[in-house]
Amino acid sequence: MRIFGYLAKKVGDITIKYSNLPESYIKRSYEQVYWKNPTGYPQYAKTQIARKRYRFTTNRPWSGQFQQQNERGSHRKKVFLEPVGEWSFFKGDRVEVMVGRDKGKQGIVSQVIQERNWVIVEGLNTHLRVIGRDKNFPGVTIQSEAPLLVTNQVKLVDPESLKPTEIEWRYTEEGVKVRVSKESSRIIPIPKTAEETIDFKSKELYLENEEKDTKADVVTKVTFAPKLRTFEMDIMEDMGIKEDRVPAESYWY
Repeated sequence: MRIFGYLAKKVGDITIKYSNLPESYIKRSYEQVYWKNPTGYPQYAKTQIARKRYRFTTNRPWSGQFQQQNERGSHRKKVFLEPVGEWSFFKGDRVEVMVGRDKGKQGIVSQVIQERNWVIVEGLNTHLRVIGRDKNFPGVTIQSEAPLLVTNQVKLVDPESLKPTEIEWRYTEEGVKVRVSKESSRIIPIPKTAEETIDFKSKELYLENEEKDTKADVVTKVTFAPKLRTFEMDIMEDMGIKEDRVPAESYWY
């Protein structure tokens, strides 16, 4: 069974973890709402006109490059994705390329694009690109790594035989979920580099920033006491303002 790429609106879990940003912020960043009815008014229906087809690329969904590639009026052909039930490739994994001129070569995964079933292998499946070309400058030629599909273009490497292998997820006696090679039944551990985010290399090495991070003791402390009053009433109480005016009588008929 295949689904259209633009139907997979949810950003992949690995991308969200890498960004270290709230999921609500990422969703708000890549969504493009052109028009919607005002909220908070019962006379308006909850309708909006927004972009439905997104083209996910190697650019992060919250970046400006992603917005440019999905700007209004741009039409690109449909991209078909093969659903992946359980993601098994992580940054830092050793994989072997199964197609192309680099077939049989092994490398390390440097980036994961879960939204397109892609991984980028460091130094493999490369092509030449010319950037900065205009009528007065010939441009600069660089070597760029093209993404590979995890479904049929790369395979994980068995740690014992160093050959490509299929894997399956199992549980250890301690209840830890691990990847196991079908060739040798050896556990393929998830690399430590998979924990790397835009803010830290590892969770254990992260130092809290007073200007950015909220301390744990503040998060667990309850500072809000619900009261049957409005925001204005709270302000008046804090400032010592008393309302002694008597409203004029009004009649509905």
